[in-house]
Amino acid sequence: MLDHLGLQAADVDASLDFYLTVFAPMGFREAARFDTDQGPVVGIAAADGFPHFWLSPAPVGTRHEAHVAFAAPDRDAVDAVDAVHASAVAAGHEVLHAPRLWPEYHAGYYGTFLRDLDGNNVEAVHHTFGTAAGT
Repeated sequence: MLDHLGLQAADVDASLDFYLTVFAPMGFREAARFDTDQGPVVGIAAADGFPHFWLSPAPVGTRHEAHVAFAAPDRDAVDAVDAVHASAVAAGHEVLHAPRLWPEYHAGYYGTFLRDLDGNNVEAVHHTFGTAAGT
């Protein structure tokens, strides 16, 4: 459903390092980079190689929270969600919610929620509809 999404970052390269490190279990990599007068604009891709997620420089002094959920696509996804959480913990990043089932969203919703360097709520999630276990 989502073609691409962009977030603004106070420090694009530091934010890029956060996303590439924490979401490495989901195959995140830098796919495109454009230099602007304000700083770099960077596209991040996963398995399909298309930069669906973009980071660009934020105007000085702006802050706002966005929520972005990155889907892990298959049965191995539960392991990937857990690995994203472990990567965040190992790097010392803020964990909002450890991986677990979220039955209040729907049966089979399994996710972990993290805070990125700009205060955004980012999530690794897997949806297994119609099962109680989520796996």
